[in-house]
Order: sequence, then C-alpha cells, then structure tokens
Amino acid sequence: MEIKYDANGLVPAIAQDIATGEVLMLAYMNEETVKLTLETNIAHYYSRSRKEIWKKGATSGNSQEVKGFYYDCDGDTILIKVSQTGVACHTGTYSCFTNELKSSTANKNTIGDLYKVVLDRKLNPVEGSYTAYLFDEGVDKILKKVGEESAEVIIGAKNNKEELVYEASDLVYHLLVLLVNEGVPLGSLYEELAKRMK
Repeated sequence: MEIKYDANGLVPAIAQDIATGEVLMLAYMNEETVKLTLETNIAHYYSRSRKEIWKKGATSGNSQEVKGFYYDCDGDTILIKVSQTGVACHTGTYSCFTNELKSSTANKNTIGDLYKVVLDRKLNPVEGSYTAYLFDEGVDKILKKVGEESAEVIIGAKNNKEELVYEASDLVYHLLVLLVNEGVPLGSLYEELAKRMK
C-alpha cells in the first residue's frame, strides 16, 4: 500500500512524542515533505496557508527528530513518532492538544507531565516558582541539588519506604530540571532506559 494524498496532494500527519505517547500536533505533508522527512529524520510539513514547505523548528529551534514513520490501514493518515526538542505548539505549549472536553486520570504519564511543567518554567519563568529559581541560579546550583538529593535517597532507604519514596521523588524532579537545563529531550532518557530492559 502507498500513502494516499488528497486532491490537493496533501495527507494529514500526526506527531506523537515517542517517549510519552502524547499527541503533539496535527499538520499536513505532501510527497516532497514525506521524502525530506524520511531522508533527514527531521519532521518537515506543508503549510496550507503559506503554501510552502516548513522544517519543524527551523526558526524556533523546537525541532522533531523522527524515530518512527507510519501510515494507517487506509494509507490516508501519517503518524510520526518524534523526539521533541522544546515545545511542539506555536502557542508555546508542549502539545497543541491542551483544550480538554473530557479528562481522565487514567493513563497519566506523571514523569512526562512533570517534564513538561519543568520545561514550561524554563521557557516561561513564573515569579516565586522554585523551578524557575533553579534555572535562574544555573547549572552549578542544579548539580548541587542533584548531589544533595542523591545522598538523601540513600539516607531515606536506610530509614523507611515512605522516606525513600519522598526523597526519590525529589531526586527525579531535580534530574528533570537538569535534563531541561541541558536541553536533553525526555525521549533521549527513555531510549537509554529501554536499552536496560534485558
């Protein structure tokens, strides 16, 4: 089967975060952008309003490294699994799909959600936010906190499970702050963790 383009030579393309499974955006592709995307492993789309090809992140830096490229059973929709750098939406949110009609707490990706909050605090600092404070202080402060929290995990493990969980959560949070500060997409961490599933 081949990709089926519409009368305008376009096909809808859904970008999905490979690490979290979150749907990031819906855009359109034509034959040329499909080819460019497959050749470069960077998402390229076709703008229906501007009538031109655009490379995701070319001006914003919010690029999408392609990790998987699929089309559906009818061949008329594309799914691109990506490692997202920065935010996906032009409004400044991680995903374009932020307007809820109905929500469920089931299937929540807490680490992915926390990563998005941390990233947002980096991009849009909030006065009084501890996370924004850490970014303002810089990498040395963040590294110091990671070191402190690592030691507290050890102490917590010696005391009881509740303390271990509390301190481990602090460590994970500070590690996410470090990843965001250093520009490491969460997908890179998930890819590395997947190598340990042996």
